[in-house]
Amino acid sequence: MEDKQILDLYWARDEAAIRRSAEKYGGYCGSIAQNILHSREDSEECLNDTLLAAWYSIPPKRPDNLAAFLGRITRSKAIDRWRSQKRKKRGGDAVTLALEELEEVLPGSSDPERQLLQREQLLAVRRFVAALPPTERNLFLCRYWYFDGIDALSASFGFSRSKVNSMLHRIRMKLKTQLREEGLL
Repeated sequence: MEDKQILDLYWARDEAAIRRSAEKYGGYCGSIAQNILHSREDSEECLNDTLLAAWYSIPPKRPDNLAAFLGRITRSKAIDRWRSQKRKKRGGDAVTLALEELEEVLPGSSDPERQLLQREQLLAVRRFVAALPPTERNLFLCRYWYFDGIDALSASFGFSRSKVNSMLHRIRMKLKTQLREEGLL
């Protein structure tokens, strides 16, 4: 079923939209959740939360790209669940490492001025990622959007672990330099 048809089901408030979304994007969203949570049960719950959030978001939203829309919701739900679990058990894992790597470049805060700066930083990061050569862009997104581990990246891209680590480090340093040049650090 085409995305337009699935979106039409959401707009008609037809519950088949949830089933169709799960059929078409369940594997995609499940893999995003699994990379973050490392638990089949938690990933399934996250997928259910994603579909429920989509049900309540569409309408009024009508996303241009349903896969990206559902993927973003899944990622957000999975990170929220991961943070909740982390608070309970305080342990290090691939998600922690990936987030810590980015925190070196993009520290967080909750004051309003900092939030405005973070929005500007987000736009700068989007421009930066869009301008990267395809291999570097895909490596960056797989690591920091999908939270793929270094071993998985090494296998997927056919690079050694040290090359993957080195490439990611260079990309982060380029990003840091660009943010400094734009006055966003």
